[in-house]
Amino acid sequence: MKKYVLTLALLALPLFGQSQDAREIDSAAVFILDRMADIIGELEAVSFTIETATDRLDDKQKIETHYSASHVSMAGPDKMVYQRFGNKGKHGFWYNGAFASMYSYKENNYVTLEAPGNIIAMIDSLHSRFDFQFPAADFFYPSFTDDILADFNTLEYLGKAVVDGEDCFYIRATNETMHFQVWISSSNWNLPKRFIIIQKGNQNLRFESVFKDWDINPNLPNTIFEFLPPPNARLIDIMEKS
Repeated sequence: MKKYVLTLALLALPLFGQSQDAREIDSAAVFILDRMADIIGELEAVSFTIETATDRLDDKQKIETHYSASHVSMAGPDKMVYQRFGNKGKHGFWYNGAFASMYSYKENNYVTLEAPGNIIAMIDSLHSRFDFQFPAADFFYPSFTDDILADFNTLEYLGKAVVDGEDCFYIRATNETMHFQVWISSSNWNLPKRFIIIQKGNQNLRFESVFKDWDINPNLPNTIFEFLPPPNARLIDIMEKS
């Protein structure tokens, strides 16, 4: 994975290389991140909502904040569906283990692609080939902690903090170009609650997401992962990234 929480942010936040300064890694932070990753990895199915705010610079180099919200459902290891509402309109995505379809409600058109047979491989393939973006995909990779350690020089556990009325573990990571903060529920379900990426310099542009409405191991019928084109919807082709 190279890396969807970070990749989505870096679409708006350009980097200039990572420092190789001395590393400071807090074992408590590593333990919490590993526990979160283990719990997510053992889920049979999950649904959640994620709300995202992304800062971008307009053609006058002034900050614009773009908002989106996605409702995501997954059944491991090979089914995923989400609906995203944002500045570019409403989009839907369906993956049934063999094919992935993206539909634009505004344009009433869709693309259907053959896809690998599990969620992680599908995300990697469609992101690298077509630049598809997936809400909070990093958190569902077993390598999440290792990826954070690879990208950041410092990792700290900063104690407890309350987010939307819930006690959370507060963790911060930094490198030469970025601050990364994540709040993880301190309940038995150590699931992510919020994360923020801030670019150092360049107007401190932010990428922020909030997780809501976690539904653990819901009964998700296979039918919801099958895409049925609406009446008069147009099938279109898309080009792979060069």
